[in-house]
Amino acid sequence: DSVNFARRRQTEIKHGRIAQLAAMGYITPEITGKLPGYLSPSAGLKFADVPNGLAAISKVPAAGWGQIVAYMAFCEVSQDQSSGTAAAKGDFGFKVLTSSDP
Repeated sequence: DSVNFARRRQTEIKHGRIAQLAAMGYITPEITGKLPGYLSPSAGLKFADVPNGLAAISKVPAAGWGQIVAYMAFCEVSQDQSSGTAAAKGDFGFKVLTSSDP
């Protein structure tokens, strides 16, 4: 079925891009260091106190996970991905900055 195939291809492209960003999110703090300041001032939790990888799951406060889930939901529903749209073809509007950009 070509409609199912197109939808699966579109989903695979989106998930692949998310996985690439997640990999960079894991690698970048190891190379460049962590942000200064507090992740949760009310809990006294600094960015430097949060480990990389799966160990971070238990350190991030519940409100932080709520924000992450809310943003993921926003990304899923904020764009029309129906057949014939740019998003259906894999173009989600993500533009890489290059030296030729103004």
